Amino acid sequence: MSPRVLLFTGKGGVGKTTAAAATATLAAGRGLKTLIVSTDTAHSLADALGAEPGEIAPGLHLHQVDTQKTLERHWGELQSYARGVLVDLGLDEITSEEITVLPGAEEVIALLELREHAREDRWDVIVVDCAPTAETLRLLALPEALDWHVTRLMPVGRKIVRLVSPFVRSVAHVSAPGEDVMSAAERFHRGLMEVRELLTGDHASVRLVLTPESVVLAEARRTLTSLNLYGYRVDAVIANRVFPAEGADEWRAQWVAAQSRLLSEAEQSFAPLPIHVVPYLPAEPVGKDALAEVGAAMYGESDPFAAHSVEPPLRMSADEVALALPGADRDDIDLARKGDELIVTAGPYRRILALPAALARRRISGAVLRDGVLRVTWSPDGAAGDPPALPSDSGSESAT
Repeated sequence: MSPRVLLFTGKGGVGKTTAAAATATLAAGRGLKTLIVSTDTAHSLADALGAEPGEIAPGLHLHQVDTQKTLERHWGELQSYARGVLVDLGLDEITSEEITVLPGAEEVIALLELREHAREDRWDVIVVDCAPTAETLRLLALPEALDWHVTRLMPVGRKIVRLVSPFVRSVAHVSAPGEDVMSAAERFHRGLMEVRELLTGDHASVRLVLTPESVVLAEARRTLTSLNLYGYRVDAVIANRVFPAEGADEWRAQWVAAQSRLLSEAEQSFAPLPIHVVPYLPAEPVGKDALAEVGAAMYGESDPFAAHSVEPPLRMSADEVALALPGADRDDIDLARKGDELIVTAGPYRRILALPAALARRRISGAVLRDGVLRVTWSPDGAAGDPPALPSDSGSESAT
């Protein structure tokens, strides 16, 4: 049986690491075999738990990525080839090795290791402390973006390499990539697509962590839209550092009132998702005991490890593509059609959807954003074409 996978993200500084660590501690306390990992290069997870990687409590394991070792295991051929090319170009071996540890590699490796942990049939719950939202969105969009390029370029690339490799050494004085390098690239691609399948599957979900501040709330709304755009399911929101109303003096009463207003706004923005509230604590929770108390307060009587009931954001039928984009505004959404692909843009993020053959041959008849769902409909017959211009609507329905 697949483990329950929970990803935590949010704007930097809102307490996502604390929320992730508290959730993992709570899971282990309930007898669930729990692994907690981080894709955040800041490595603040070990500091929050007050422990080194390994089994830090009965049933609770902390894993930290060893980038160099895992790089060699997952794409050693690619790295060796890149080092060889740089040496051929005149760089010394130490400099070449440093250059071939790519920016962002640690986050990608963390995803690949997550897939391996999920395959082990050892864990009931895997908690992932993600990087701040912008980095997380780029990371989660990577598998599908890479798939788009690899699917189109890899077959062509193999043919080109076979044709030009006899001339590369004599002209450029470097080696062309061989079959082992191309195969390593394909394995790396397959691995990332398996990660995407895991994280968009029925056993995985994202939890958004925020503090009741207007700027943070606005970013969380955009993050919810973007996660849905890429097919990831959000099943809860965690509001951290909320002032209790009881016994508030005049200064704190103003904060209570402001936070109360923003929490009401959040409930409207994220409905029907539950919002779990964490009170503002007198001291930073560090260590397993303090985090266990935070976890208990955060979830109350609810079961944070039960299967979620969130529908997949993307649904395709014989005559419609429906994509849930909660919180999206008509002005943020753009549609384009290119052959058998539908290109959906939401704010600064874009997703390219490969259309099934039955839709790729037909013309789009309409597109509308209603109640947080973008619906694109197809005509019964006719040649494929660009999305038509649609009239604006001042009611609950808006057109892209």
